[in-house]
Amino acid sequence: MKNKIFIITNESIYLNKDDDFYCDNIDLKSIPEELDKFFDINIIGRRSSSKRSKKINLKNINIFNNFFSYMIEIIKSFKNENTKYLIISLSPYTFLASIFFKIFSKHHVIYLRSDGYKEYKSILGLFGPAIYHFIFSLGKIKAKLIACRKHLLRNNEGIVVNPSQLNKKWFKDIKQVNSSTTKLLYVGRVRVEKGIFSLLNILRDTNYFLTIVTSEKNIEIKKDYNNNFEVISFENYNDSIIQFYDNHTITILPSFTEAHPQVLDEALARCRPVIVFSEIAHVKRDREGVYICDRNINSLNNSINYINNNYENIINKIKTNKLPTKDEFIQELKKILD
Repeated sequence: MKNKIFIITNESIYLNKDDDFYCDNIDLKSIPEELDKFFDINIIGRRSSSKRSKKINLKNINIFNNFFSYMIEIIKSFKNENTKYLIISLSPYTFLASIFFKIFSKHHVIYLRSDGYKEYKSILGLFGPAIYHFIFSLGKIKAKLIACRKHLLRNNEGIVVNPSQLNKKWFKDIKQVNSSTTKLLYVGRVRVEKGIFSLLNILRDTNYFLTIVTSEKNIEIKKDYNNNFEVISFENYNDSIIQFYDNHTITILPSFTEAHPQVLDEALARCRPVIVFSEIAHVKRDREGVYICDRNINSLNNSINYINNNYENIINKIKTNKLPTKDEFIQELKKILD
């Protein structure tokens, strides 16, 4: 008999008329589905009234409308004595769940996927870091911490994991590209904290064309930024998103804050150079093919020109990278939860 594990998340989950569940975040789909091979996985998440792009191939999912229904679902889960809990990211809702787990002495693991201090600052402004500090300081008590980067643990005891969606398909049939024409690619959510609007503003008066690939539906961006971009709402079935990396020469990651951006490893797996801005220079680590620039057109232009002028040599260096895989990541989580 499999051990029961509840995954607690603040991500929005949509329930359609066929009783199928959908989300936008790839981790919320991938992690539960893979862990369900080893455990009896249940999810508690936030109900969405809007359609989402990725079907979660699980049925043990409970979604809540408000604080009261959320806490009812949490308390109902206590009837199984040996249940464990995996909290994905600290938000006000998941923080409250962690408090209940501490009160009722429930074993719980908190998975930190991003720098909450920086995220809260980008969303809430000056008081954001103080709010997250309060949440983190209490949330970590009596919890096992895991994180995708060591600095997210803030000198607390914890385990560092290597998130990845990469399988064998990502490393096969690498396509060559004509580097004489610069084709820029952004893959991710259309959010202020993701830096996409900042990037569009930088590219406003240039001849560069940017393709924005997002799993979100009905995204509209004002044409104040000129017409040098295209937004594609795309559902990534069977790693079909590979085609976008293959059809572009450079991937740009303009986020103001990131911990372990999987887009970076995806681009490198397809032998495509990546440009990041200086705010997240730490994501480069020991990766070949990642270039850091300041958040202005002159610095960005210099990086693009350098890549274009040295494209073949850069690709050869990228091929020396040792990138994490999904199987390795899931085995890390399984070992921790065991």
